[in-house]
Amino acid sequence: VQLQASGGGLVQAGGSLRLSCAVSGRTYTMTWFRQAPGKESEFVASINWRGSDIYYAGSVKGRFTISRDNAKNTVDLHMNGLKPEDTAIYQCAAATTRLIQSSRPVARHYDYWGQGTLVTVSS
Repeated sequence: VQLQASGGGLVQAGGSLRLSCAVSGRTYTMTWFRQAPGKESEFVASINWRGSDIYYAGSVKGRFTISRDNAKNTVDLHMNGLKPEDTAIYQCAAATTRLIQSSRPVARHYDYWGQGTLVTVSS
């Protein structure tokens, strides 16, 4: 399995960005994590194979939307209402099994990781 993240960039506060993770291979749970400068990696959002089970971190709920297109093998993160505190390197991660909700924020449960894409939100 290989993951390729794209779509990062510089945006003003209040703006929007769409990140995309291209997936080669079979996966089940797909998740976006982020790591801000000087901070630990943080769970952002996850989605299951069918797109029927979605889970967001409280800090992004209502502003970010995760979706997947299995025909195109992509997982997107639509980010609206961006804030300076959303500035981070965003990585997509894949688990080849179903993860219960309490496991999804835990990085060690994931089997594959893409390279990061930088999102910078200016105030």
